[in-house]
Amino acid sequence: MKSKLISIAALLLLSTTTVAMADEPDTLKNKLNIGLNYLSHGEMCSGGLPRAKGIEVDDYSNFLMGRLRMTVGYEHGGLEARGVIQNNAIWGSSGNMALSLYEGWVKMTARCGLFAQIGRVALAYDDERIIGPDDFAMAALSHDVLRVGFEGYGHKLHAILAYNQNAANVYVNTYYTDGAQPYKTMQTVWYHYDVPSFPLGASLLFMNIGLQAGVQDDNNNPPHDEYQQMFGGYIKFDPKFLTLEGSYYRQRGKNVNASMQSAPMDAWMASAKATVRPFKYLELVAGYDHLSGDDYVAVPLPGTIGLPQHTVYKGFTPLYGSHSKFYGMMDYFYQSAYINGFTPGLQNAFFGVGSSPVKGLSCSATYHHLAVTTELKGLERTLGHSIELQASYSFSDNIALALGYTQMVGSETMDRLKQANDSKYLRWGWFSLVITPTLFSTKF
Repeated sequence: MKSKLISIAALLLLSTTTVAMADEPDTLKNKLNIGLNYLSHGEMCSGGLPRAKGIEVDDYSNFLMGRLRMTVGYEHGGLEARGVIQNNAIWGSSGNMALSLYEGWVKMTARCGLFAQIGRVALAYDDERIIGPDDFAMAALSHDVLRVGFEGYGHKLHAILAYNQNAANVYVNTYYTDGAQPYKTMQTVWYHYDVPSFPLGASLLFMNIGLQAGVQDDNNNPPHDEYQQMFGGYIKFDPKFLTLEGSYYRQRGKNVNASMQSAPMDAWMASAKATVRPFKYLELVAGYDHLSGDDYVAVPLPGTIGLPQHTVYKGFTPLYGSHSKFYGMMDYFYQSAYINGFTPGLQNAFFGVGSSPVKGLSCSATYHHLAVTTELKGLERTLGHSIELQASYSFSDNIALALGYTQMVGSETMDRLKQANDSKYLRWGWFSLVITPTLFSTKF
């Protein structure tokens, strides 16, 4: 029923937008572009690998990854279409011939600012903390959605609807697991306003997410949806030599764990960031992130089991954002789970310096002080300290190379929480080569 309603709404909205476009002049040209996006990415890691019980393992990892995207874009007046085919594989793996659809959508925009878009879309909002493509993760994120809205006069209002199935099921229409998306349903409203003639912008976000709970063919715990809400906002003040950013979000409703059981949720996060540019080629950055954690966290000794006891989930989940932008490029906290799956929260205090000494070259160094937000019995809250070095150079408009190195010194708390080899001394280096040629471009 939900999928039928969404389909009907899509047809009505697309039809309305098409009528609004009907008076566009026929003299507008068609634009067709075909391009490639090639990315080679390599990593060298040491420390932090999971402990194998009774087995000694080499505590390092080296690998290369390749990603190729072919993009076809078309424009005519208020009509746009885009398709992106993606191949993503480890060098030497058997999946090198695997292809997937990363983006595939059609969008119609009226002259009054109304638009309707339907298909698979790489969504990005505000600073990408909650919704972003997470492009550094290679496979990246995209969403199958209907998106409608209005943009004009400093206002932007978007409404997003999604309803996901992993198969065209007839008898078990509500069951969803191991699909392309991490949720069953999603409804989002985003509003942004830019103050005229003043460098201030602010956004409000509301999301209602339906998560699959229960087990297929289990009468005691049958498949059903549990709903989780996210609401909050983001603000940015950006005069010539200074940028101030802040955000606050709350999560309520229900959370679903790995056993497909649900429990109430009450979590929050807040962030603040300041960037100062005292000179043309220099910037200074400082900020703080606070993500709430669960009240009770069992921290077992290595080789033992600790059972978390949660009646209410209070660990904040940053959902579908670009995580590597915020909590360190190593992203040791929200891309990989803690032991037993609990969330002790995170405090991230950071400051850094960046420079662009010559055209095309940028360098930065950032320090992070990392700690949990939950009080841990017999352990300090500090997780550790990390230093990140990054550099990138653009050889031309479509060839760029980026390099990075992270050194982290973890605490006893980090070692106990992760139960991984050498969690106190983590080293990680990486590089990314990006080549983005335009193969064909024409107007007709």
